[in-house]
Amino acid sequence: MKMVVFAHVPPPYHGQSVAVQLMLERYGGNRRKWKFRREPVNRYGIECYHVDARFSMNLEDVGELQLGKILLVLFYCAQALWCRFRYGIENLYYVPAPGKPIALYRDWLVMLLCRPFFKRVIFHWHASGLAKWLETSSSLQTRRFTYERMKNADASIVLSDFSRSDAEKFLPRRVIVVSSGISDPCPQFADEILAQRRARITTRKKILSGDLPKANDPDKTINVLFLAHCTREKGVFDSIQGVALANESLAAKQSPLRFRIHLVGAFVSDAEEKELREFVRKNNLQHIVSILGFVSTERKNQELHNADILCFPTYYLAEGQPASLLEAFAFGIPVVTTRWRGIPKMLPEDYPGFVSPKSPAQISEKLQLMCVSDFGQSLREIFERRFTLDQHLANMAGAMRSVENN
Repeated sequence: MKMVVFAHVPPPYHGQSVAVQLMLERYGGNRRKWKFRREPVNRYGIECYHVDARFSMNLEDVGELQLGKILLVLFYCAQALWCRFRYGIENLYYVPAPGKPIALYRDWLVMLLCRPFFKRVIFHWHASGLAKWLETSSSLQTRRFTYERMKNADASIVLSDFSRSDAEKFLPRRVIVVSSGISDPCPQFADEILAQRRARITTRKKILSGDLPKANDPDKTINVLFLAHCTREKGVFDSIQGVALANESLAAKQSPLRFRIHLVGAFVSDAEEKELREFVRKNNLQHIVSILGFVSTERKNQELHNADILCFPTYYLAEGQPASLLEAFAFGIPVVTTRWRGIPKMLPEDYPGFVSPKSPAQISEKLQLMCVSDFGQSLREIFERRFTLDQHLANMAGAMRSVENN
């Protein structure tokens, strides 16, 4: 099956761009670049002709109106149409925007220029919230025009049942749920990581009960990891406050245990980075907060290896299936997170690590609970059962090929 993939790969780095990059790599790469060789189609049966529709080089530019972006839309649409006729491709894969006006106007233009020339279109809804945004925050004309451009897709692929409403708003011929997937960042989990995690939990329980009065300093430190873009909506400020409150609670109980949080992820704006650093300084939290920023994959995996808890109290409007949670599951790290968007469906219904958005006090309580709770094996099993890259790519290929029956 030949398909024009109209979507960008990093930079900037975020869940959608990385997912597209992984899909392209595993489906055999961009066949537009194959001038003389014609290798067999990969085992998934998908041939990708990629239009790298990158409109922003950094996170701060995402969603901003710029004249250059309008010209880029025209340029990328011309590439897609050239692929359509040069290679005889009838299928267009496209990632719709979340509820952001500038990104939505981009979708309008792409659909106006490209969709009439493709026999079939496949939408992949990485972000959530467009349907609600259209109903609550846009004009009647915007809703009508969006519907006309986006209706009757041959397939709409969503990450979970929660995201169905976005797809169903536009009456696609079929809605197919395909969970996200990542390469296993921790294949040594059963042989090495699980025993280490359980040993640290046992040590912390002994310290709390007073059975280990002379514990080593590393055993007294509980490593909390925040792994996401460092924005208020992703919960970075609430995470820091939650850790500070948890330490106050432990000090009041005369416990030697203390939490320390590592922030791993890029800042979307210089202003927000300045605000966060000033917040840490004003509250004298430098000794418990490490701001690492964007790091290499190797460093990120090392932070995951060292982490005792992942704190991710997001209330980001377009949240889908955060890759940071999948990585935490793979490493068997208990998570403190919100009942937000599709996140509850990623975890067991009775999972005790949920908090309300904007609730540092609840985060404090859950951190103290989860630091002595053994969820390593069960979370790893969730990853292996639902979120491996092989499962994701096989299900994606099946969803894509299903449109050929239309």
